Amino acid sequence: MLVYAKVDFTKKLQTWDGFGFNYVQTSQTGDYARNPQEYGGFSILDETKRREILDLVFGDQGLKPNIIKMFLDPLHQKEKGGPYDHKVSTEWMRYFVREGMKMSQGKYPIDMITSCYQPPGWMTLQKFMRGRDPDPACLDDLAQYYVDWVRFLREEEKFPMNYVSLHNEGEDYSRWPEDGSTSGGFDDGADYDMYWSPEFVASFIPRLRKALDKAGLPDVGITPGECTNWTRFYNWGYADAIADNPEAIRDLGLITSHGFHSSNVGETWYGDGRSVGIDELRKIKPDLHAWSTSYSWGKMDAQFISLTHNLIYSAKCNGLIPWAGIQRPTHWYGGDPNPGNAIQISENGSYEIRKGYYYYKQVCPVGRRGMDVVKTYSGNTATCVIAFAQGQSEAPNAFIVCNANPYREVKFDLSVLGGGDTWKVYATAKVMNCMDLPDFKLKNGKGTFDLPGNGVATFIQK
Repeated sequence: MLVYAKVDFTKKLQTWDGFGFNYVQTSQTGDYARNPQEYGGFSILDETKRREILDLVFGDQGLKPNIIKMFLDPLHQKEKGGPYDHKVSTEWMRYFVREGMKMSQGKYPIDMITSCYQPPGWMTLQKFMRGRDPDPACLDDLAQYYVDWVRFLREEEKFPMNYVSLHNEGEDYSRWPEDGSTSGGFDDGADYDMYWSPEFVASFIPRLRKALDKAGLPDVGITPGECTNWTRFYNWGYADAIADNPEAIRDLGLITSHGFHSSNVGETWYGDGRSVGIDELRKIKPDLHAWSTSYSWGKMDAQFISLTHNLIYSAKCNGLIPWAGIQRPTHWYGGDPNPGNAIQISENGSYEIRKGYYYYKQVCPVGRRGMDVVKTYSGNTATCVIAFAQGQSEAPNAFIVCNANPYREVKFDLSVLGGGDTWKVYATAKVMNCMDLPDFKLKNGKGTFDLPGNGVATFIQK
């Protein structure tokens, strides 16, 4: 099948902040002493295997992420006014980030975002873990909960924590009965959550800004939290609530949402990559960047790259982070609804590099911070093209072509404007994992390239 496709390096769309990675340790347990959940799995690996995985992520031939996401779980403060314990439920997440930072230091930059999974139960009206509603009497305690965690990460761990995200899918009030009570506890597969209404998000942004400034952290930006997808961020009123609150839009440092996607309007997860909420806030504050801070690995195939394209070109994001890249399946209670990943840990202390890793490696190491997303076209809905110009980075121009049709080979008839004539190429498909291919030569900016079903090829200018 012939597909006409075009890359235009002369037409910049948005600045690129980079691709990211997320190690998840604690996401559901209500009592870490009784049930020490460790979803990332490093705790059951020997040091040799940990180092091998760190190299796969942060090493010279690895993913080299420019963004790291860390969760703030609700187990850091047991009672009002009590001491903080930022270590007990975060040991392996902090180990992963700490050792990864050592490997990246001096080679490539990393920005960090921390997202509050849920505050402690005593900060809710219900006074238990996964309580639905924030207690108005505890809002200063809630702000301090973020502040103390960020200060700990900066001062003790020396992490360059750049952003604080208010919530994790806190828009989804349907996760609780109408009276706000909790059903099923944590063993039903649900993770930590608290309901954040649009109005509460807008009012809390300036409250947290004041608390961060008072603590000497004026350079830590605030995000509006992470709705399940960009559809909800706009349709459920979050963009409007912020836009209508002068203090909220003034103090907003970054727009964030998850990027989970479904095209079926009858499904709970329905949502697409749309920029309308982002566009609304950028009308008021044009320099705002937007990150999708969690999106699904799907079936770990070329459709994962197609979704990546959607979030870059339709949602107009500046940065992307997939959901937990390293997973220990037995430690997600009830079965993980997003079982795709890059690396999977088994209970016998072994690990597997999964297909998701190789598809992600087609984009993550080449879309570097400071590059520019540029215009692309592809004349078939099963295909897409992603492209990054050098911009302010030291990375070379690069583009990625994707054939998400699992059955049909595609011949791309490529036109490349503003790029070079010779390109290094590597590809992933059913029978290859980031395999180096012969150099691709253009003649007068044109050439053809055959790509099998479920195939993704990356072109790096030489």
